[in-house]
Amino acid sequence: MDQSFFSSPIWWFLLAWALAWKGFAMWRAARNNQIAWFIAVLVVNLFGLLEILYLLFFQKDKN
Repeated sequence: MDQSFFSSPIWWFLLAWALAWKGFAMWRAARNNQIAWFIAVLVVNLFGLLEILYLLFFQKDKN
C-alpha cells in the first residue's frame, strides 16, 4: 500500500473512535466485575460496535 493511504485523516479518526469506545467499555466492565465482557472487548475489534452494544444493553445497572 501507498504510505499516503495510511496517513489519511480518516484512519486517525477511526483509531481514535475505536480506542475511546474500547477504553470506556473496558473500564465499565472492570468496575462491574464482568470479566467475560472485559476479555471480549479486549480481544474483539469491530471499530467500537461491540463496545457500544455493551455500554447500551449489557452493563449492570448502577442500582
